[in-house]
Amino acid sequence: MASKINNFTKEERLCNKKLLTALFTNGSSFLLYPYRVTWQFSKSTLVQFPAQIVIGVPKKKFKHSVDRNLLKRRMKEAYRLNKNKKLYPYLIDGNFNLILGVNYVGKEILDYVYIQKKMVSMIDQLLEILKSNADHK
Repeated sequence: MASKINNFTKEERLCNKKLLTALFTNGSSFLLYPYRVTWQFSKSTLVQFPAQIVIGVPKKKFKHSVDRNLLKRRMKEAYRLNKNKKLYPYLIDGNFNLILGVNYVGKEILDYVYIQKKMVSMIDQLLEILKSNADHK
């Protein structure tokens, strides 16, 4: 049963063009190298998961799709393994829905251990921001 908890399903990926546009025009953001994180509370109550995420790696910095895909895979894996430790319990307890955009802003391909460590730091920093903004929702 533990393998079901750490899934990263299609419903958790942010694909809706209206939500993506709203996220990047109205969302709040912060920088935690090698990520730029953009987030916004979602008003949609139809989603099954408390957070939807989109992950991006710029084509301008990484010309080869192999490199972009490698970084996206590493970021997705780090998110998949760490979302249930702190982020999801907080969102479920507070009855919040969140849309999240994580863009890679680093200049070189980093190893998985560093990416995972920074993903944990990013989730911690996001939770601090959410806790300070939860009453302003």
